[in-house]
Amino acid sequence: MNQTMRGMRIGQQSLENEAGVRLSERQEQVYICPNTHETKVIFAADAELPDYWECSSCSKTAVRAVEGKTIEELTVEEDGPKTHYDMLLERRSEQELEDLLAERIEMLRAKRKRGEADL
Repeated sequence: MNQTMRGMRIGQQSLENEAGVRLSERQEQVYICPNTHETKVIFAADAELPDYWECSSCSKTAVRAVEGKTIEELTVEEDGPKTHYDMLLERRSEQELEDLLAERIEMLRAKRKRGEADL
């Protein structure tokens, strides 16, 4: 008796099945190009996300988006005008500012006690 072996076309189908396979954690990242095309890319959950990706529609450089805004737009918003108080907090802590204020008030009170005029 002659048995023939029936084969499959190479690369067409796999004999492996997905039963019992556990996929690694993933995250989806959206990139937006200057032509407002959105490109969605899947990364491993612990991967360091690149800020730029090639647009899948027009091949221009797309920028990573967070909550619908590109990271470049978010950076511009954060760099907006700062108040005097914001600039003070960059140089000193709130406790240091409280201490300086108390010291200055004490100096002014001592000056008034001596009868010197405030300028």
